[in-house]
Amino acid sequence: MRTALVFGGSGQIGRPLLDLLQDDGWRLYAVSRQPQIDAPGLHWLRGDLDHADGLPRSVDAIFSCGPLDHFARWYASTQVEAARVVAFGSTSVEVKRGSADADERDVAARLREGERAVFEGAAARGAAATVLRPTLVYGAGRDQTLSRIVDIARRWHRFVLPRDARGLRQPVHVRDLAAAAFATTPVAATHGRAYALPGGETLTYRDMVARVLAVIEPPVKLSEVPSPLFNLLLAAAQATGYAQGFGEAAVKRMRSDLVFDITPAARDFGYAPRSFQPTAGMFAAAE
Repeated sequence: MRTALVFGGSGQIGRPLLDLLQDDGWRLYAVSRQPQIDAPGLHWLRGDLDHADGLPRSVDAIFSCGPLDHFARWYASTQVEAARVVAFGSTSVEVKRGSADADERDVAARLREGERAVFEGAAARGAAATVLRPTLVYGAGRDQTLSRIVDIARRWHRFVLPRDARGLRQPVHVRDLAAAAFATTPVAATHGRAYALPGGETLTYRDMVARVLAVIEPPVKLSEVPSPLFNLLLAAAQATGYAQGFGEAAVKRMRSDLVFDITPAARDFGYAPRSFQPTAGMFAAAE
């Protein structure tokens, strides 16, 4: 029986990944900060990437669904042996590399260093590593973009965008990301490689937000205003604590195309994500 250690097992990607591995007959050790209930073939460990008791001495595969930089530090010092490592990073490694925001540049730098450390650490151990870079994640109500938009829209009973928020996006569902991690595991072509994981549809930022606002109950009106007025409204929202994280760099990206090539992932492990069809249930945790 194949065994796996899964970090972030109770998270938005980890949960569906555990389901796929269980259905395929894996014996699983999953790590969570919160108490969880064991199931046949699934043993929960309490902890995180800083400390977790009861880690197995060896497994067939390690999956990381949490912060890549934290996982890289853990992997560099762990005694757990595994021939296969699959870790999630982010397309922010490229998107935020040249950001005007110093904190965003730091995020990109930490992602780059995390990727480097995972690949080098795996090579030194004779293991095979793959890094997966999602684009804009949604589907479990726990993401930091669309679910936050839903929260703001419900508080204010509307959502405002600048009129030129036409940058292209490729939102990707958490279950498609879990399926990608599962699919890469036996594929030798993925060893030592990083893959962008965009969603199956490319649409404008404005249209993406409009689809989300149309499915929540009650539906929320989308208003588009000139950029100077939007900046004033954003400043007011930030002052009241409702729009933290939507800084100048984030607003600028609303006008920029963030599009990634699906071809390598489709070719190497059959990646075929769904189109963007949000439902109210996908944002239930944001309520």
